[in-house]
Amino acid sequence: MERPNTEQPLPSWLTQSQVYQPQADRDGFITKSVLAVSSVLARMRLDDGAAAAFSPSAPIKLVFGLACILLVSLSRNYLFVMLMLAGVLARATLLPQRALARVAATAGAAALLALVVMLPATLLGQPQSALTIAGKALVSTGIAMEVALTTPAAELTGALRTFRVPNLFIMTLDLTLRSIVRLGEVALEVLTALRLRSVGRNRRKGSAMGGVGGVVLLKAAEASQQTHDAMRCRGFEGTYDGGRAWRPRRIDVLWICLLVALVVAFSYLQGLM
Repeated sequence: MERPNTEQPLPSWLTQSQVYQPQADRDGFITKSVLAVSSVLARMRLDDGAAAAFSPSAPIKLVFGLACILLVSLSRNYLFVMLMLAGVLARATLLPQRALARVAATAGAAALLALVVMLPATLLGQPQSALTIAGKALVSTGIAMEVALTTPAAELTGALRTFRVPNLFIMTLDLTLRSIVRLGEVALEVLTALRLRSVGRNRRKGSAMGGVGGVVLLKAAEASQQTHDAMRCRGFEGTYDGGRAWRPRRIDVLWICLLVALVVAFSYLQGLM
């Protein structure tokens, strides 16, 4: 006995081919956001610092950099600023290409900002003051960037511990830097996913970016709770190990002598004023 044909024909709308052409939309906002987050992460990587063979230990390097910035700021003789600029340029030539580009960009931006701020002084007939401030900003920023780019983050925190900086301050600084990098990676992943899933014209880009911010906020709360639980499980008592204890090296003596020579040159040049 034959079975009755119970199959129903497909609806006509299922048999018709459909061509969907989404409206063109500009994703420049998302692209710029991704590039901005990526550039910030590139600057804040904690593993960028790499000490050279002739570099002193981290505490000596930190003291040397701060002392040089202080001398440049207090100098009334522009010849001393030029002398320090020559030292900064000489040290910059030994940096890797990526680190050299970062030093040049940051120091140049600081000098340009100083020139813009001192523009009224230039218009009032005191261009020398503007050049002096811009030169000091250039040299000071260059010194700070070279110290940061040639010192691993763990050694910097260890140097702070050597100078008896409170453990709470070191822990807050270290955890903040690490959290910023991690949350930046989360924001970059969410922005990339948003860009890949964006089809057609999105007239509510503000809502989309608000969602990105909400995800980052939730991840921040989750990470803070996980860090708190991990510290409690490990019996954290407030003593933060910011790195290995400082051990003086032979090269440190050479850098201390160089710092003394700079102080002598500073005193001599100030006496000529």
